[in-house]
Amino acid sequence: MTSRATQRTILHVDMDAFYVSVELRRRPELRGKPVVVGGTGSRGVVAAASYEARRYGIHSAMPGAVARRLCPAAVFLPGDHELYSQVSRQINEIFHEATPYVEPLSLDEAFLDVTGSLRLLGEGSVIAKHIRERIASQLDLTCSVGVAPNKFLAKLASVAAKPKASASGIEPGLGVFEVLVGRELEFLLPLPVQALWGVGPATLERLSRLGVKTVSDLNALGEATLVSALGKASGRHLYALSCGRDERGVETNRATKSIGHEETFARDLHDVADLHTELVRLSDGVASRLRAAGFGARTLTLKVRFAGFTTITRSTTLPSPVATAA
Repeated sequence: MTSRATQRTILHVDMDAFYVSVELRRRPELRGKPVVVGGTGSRGVVAAASYEARRYGIHSAMPGAVARRLCPAAVFLPGDHELYSQVSRQINEIFHEATPYVEPLSLDEAFLDVTGSLRLLGEGSVIAKHIRERIASQLDLTCSVGVAPNKFLAKLASVAAKPKASASGIEPGLGVFEVLVGRELEFLLPLPVQALWGVGPATLERLSRLGVKTVSDLNALGEATLVSALGKASGRHLYALSCGRDERGVETNRATKSIGHEETFARDLHDVADLHTELVRLSDGVASRLRAAGFGARTLTLKVRFAGFTTITRSTTLPSPVATAA
């Protein structure tokens, strides 16, 4: 935890079913129905699902064919990423009314450090409610906001603020959820250990062998045991998070770490010549974006997804950066 002298107030704002919600503004007759963005065509993938669609188990990154089987009555819409980017910029303008310290994570979520705005605008929860009201009144969209002393807890708090969809219905979210200073562990310790950033399938399996199911279980092991079981970096990282510690600041100018391009083809590609042609085309597009941004890349990654949605990934690191497809 932090001392009062260094205490920060961080918001994590996450738009609710963003792509779908933007589409519903121009298709209001679809409100209340299961709506999916993406997943069109024989091999499309779901980009977003309304809460009504989520009741059937539909979620992002799911093959569209599977989503259709789960909910044959769902309405599938093609994505309009130019529009989503435009609306995202409008949302970002509202964020900047509250603070200049905004760290966008994607089109539909961002961290805000409002520590310097408290005296003028009120406490963190008040600022969060104001942002929600502005987004609702100006853009006809909803969002969920987590308020906490650091980024890690703010992110978890926004999850707690969100609506919940299940087979039995949709439970409205709180809209704003605040993790109060001094009560961080009361909120954090009962959560499943998967809530900790860095607990993926492999780490979860190792922790399960140690009898760890909750954040409280992990915290009780102590740092030394975690380091011994998971290694120095991972053990220390997870123990710090289990104590509610996260010293990362809000980065207003996040450096671009990767540039890539993915495409789902309408039919399977089997011919090596066809594969080579598409690979060159995709590589040339990425190289063009690298040059436009003034970047070079040393690590190149190729991801291939087969018809059965099995995916393989291979990477290589070059001795010096490149910005061409050759």
